[in-house]
Amino acid sequence: MSTNTISTPDTLEKEVSTKPKKTITKKNNDAIHLAEQLIPKKEFLVKSPQEVKEQPHFYHKIKEVEELLGKKFYEFDFDIQEAIVLRRLQQMTNNLFLNPFWKNRLKEAGITEAPKSFEEWQNIPLTDKETMVAAFNGKREGMIIPFSEGGFEIVASGGTSSGIPLETVYELEELQETYEMAGEFMGKFITDKYLSKEGPKWMATTLADYQMWSSGTMVGGVLQKIPKVNFLGAGPLNTKVFQHMMSYKGEKAIMSTSNAIALLADFGRGMDEERRNSFKIAMYGSGLMSNKQEEALREVYPQVEILSYFAATQAETIGLQLDHANQALSTVPGLHFVEIVDENGKWVKEGEEGELVITRLHTNKVPNIRYKLGDRVVRLKRLDTPELKTEQFLFKGRSGDVIHLGDSHFSAPKAEKKLFSTLVKEGIPLIEQAIEIQFSNDRKSRKLTLLVSALNANEIQKKIVDLGEEAINNLFVESLIQSLPLFNTWEANRGYIEKSKYQFFVNVVEKGSKEIFRTTHGKTPLIRDKF
Repeated sequence: MSTNTISTPDTLEKEVSTKPKKTITKKNNDAIHLAEQLIPKKEFLVKSPQEVKEQPHFYHKIKEVEELLGKKFYEFDFDIQEAIVLRRLQQMTNNLFLNPFWKNRLKEAGITEAPKSFEEWQNIPLTDKETMVAAFNGKREGMIIPFSEGGFEIVASGGTSSGIPLETVYELEELQETYEMAGEFMGKFITDKYLSKEGPKWMATTLADYQMWSSGTMVGGVLQKIPKVNFLGAGPLNTKVFQHMMSYKGEKAIMSTSNAIALLADFGRGMDEERRNSFKIAMYGSGLMSNKQEEALREVYPQVEILSYFAATQAETIGLQLDHANQALSTVPGLHFVEIVDENGKWVKEGEEGELVITRLHTNKVPNIRYKLGDRVVRLKRLDTPELKTEQFLFKGRSGDVIHLGDSHFSAPKAEKKLFSTLVKEGIPLIEQAIEIQFSNDRKSRKLTLLVSALNANEIQKKIVDLGEEAINNLFVESLIQSLPLFNTWEANRGYIEKSKYQFFVNVVEKGSKEIFRTTHGKTPLIRDKF
């Protein structure tokens, strides 16, 4: 992701014929010309959905140019990467005009042709969750090729904020190809680095592939494609199953949610040294791990390194932590087009925080462009080495109105509504007095506080205190249970929330109190996460 003009590669060395009547040459020493040859006009600007069906997959284009240049896409100079990705984005935009849903959306934004540059690309409107629901739920109006053609898969998230499942549609063939890309990348830069070259090696995940609502169905596909590594779809673990799995000869990497990885410290106690020392990589893909959790894990597994795997239902691999000593997340070049944008959809500068936006490059039939994931990240300096040239970012937290308790997500607006209605029944009409409302979630100390600024704050707070700690706890538990989204109903019980070991509080403060966090523009976000 760069605003610089695409430059010319210093050397373009050879020529290869990939089809009987098509030869890509590098005679002009020009990255843009190379991209135009890679995606020629007849594929670049098609005239009907039927022709979209016949467009070559972008994965095969990447393989073609890798063979041409004699190295991997992630080794290409940035000017070549950018030229090819821009050409692909232009091709995808041309395809959008063949679909009434996307064509109207672009027209409303004043866009009538494919962007000529990355600057123009930033004028394309961001896709929010409401747009995604309109495009891929119900009538699926955003699909260029309909389900009747077959060969698709639906993966759904729980719809934390809206309560409506957010469905993503994938073309199965292209999904398998992106698994190959991401798996190969992980092998090169993670397992080859942290696992021994000798003896059997294992990659296990506790995420269940059968969960339609979970990105687990995506991550398992990637992990199975890591070269020279055996795969274990372990599913939910207990001590007995885990210790049996650890008895397999060879070094192990385990991928799971942050809470599940933290639990492995308890599962390993009493296990012999050989098995404990075979645990080399712990990858977490949801939430954050506290320093205390990491220390407990290393105490039991002295040789383990802890890495972050950033993914979503809409994208199987967005960012990977390649170095245990550096929290930077690296993108997989050529897999997704990752942007970090401000409130106007324009790229932020290095060192600045923004919204994470992705465009899936590997889809012809089911376009998903500039999707706003709901995550806040910091744009970092590019990683530029002979072995890898890619973008990097640092995860800061969720941007949506979502309460995180461990690995579970709760709708803050729904919880707020239930909390206030219950307080009314207790004779405390706090909602009538509220000026500002904010959930403060201290995720390290596991304290969730509903902060409300109001006039006569002391008087109201006394009534809250008189309710007692147990009543406040019950108030939160019942409100959180009723705020869970559709696909998370299995978590809707008191025991599950109590296991999170969270403490709950209601604090009524004076108007203008500094206890409530406000942005530089004076806005009060409903959620404030503290890490």
